[in-house]
Amino acid sequence: MGGGEDDKKRGMSSSGHQHHPPPPSAPEYGTFQGVANYPPPPPHGVFPQPVPPPGATDPPPQYYAHGYQSTVPGYAVAEGRPVRERRLPCCGLGLGWCLFIIGFFLAAIPWYVGVIILVCSRIDYREKPGYIACTVAAILATIAIVLGATKGNDDW
Repeated sequence: MGGGEDDKKRGMSSSGHQHHPPPPSAPEYGTFQGVANYPPPPPHGVFPQPVPPPGATDPPPQYYAHGYQSTVPGYAVAEGRPVRERRLPCCGLGLGWCLFIIGFFLAAIPWYVGVIILVCSRIDYREKPGYIACTVAAILATIAIVLGATKGNDDW
């Protein structure tokens, strides 16, 4: 029993020949050898050739085949000169935003003026956000003034 086990450990077959692994072919880089249906890698030192970007070829025929076409049926295309709107006052900001900014420096009084203008007059839709900001700031200032004035009085 001594010959068979020792031969297997030493790499010898029962016939006395040694088993050698097959000699390696060209040295491969990486751990995977590739897939049979995947193209082989380019040879070393060759740069890949550029491919045209998507859409660089002729566009499909449905795009602008007969000039300009309306894309959404049922909607008219506005043609002619665009309507020019008047310029906003206060360097293009609008009076609402101007009052909002000045309110930080003049003890919140311009914010109350902005609220009165918002409530009592017709205003341009572009100026409305500034007046709304004045309204929010005036409400917060009123809350701060009321809480500040009653801070020392605990005579509820």
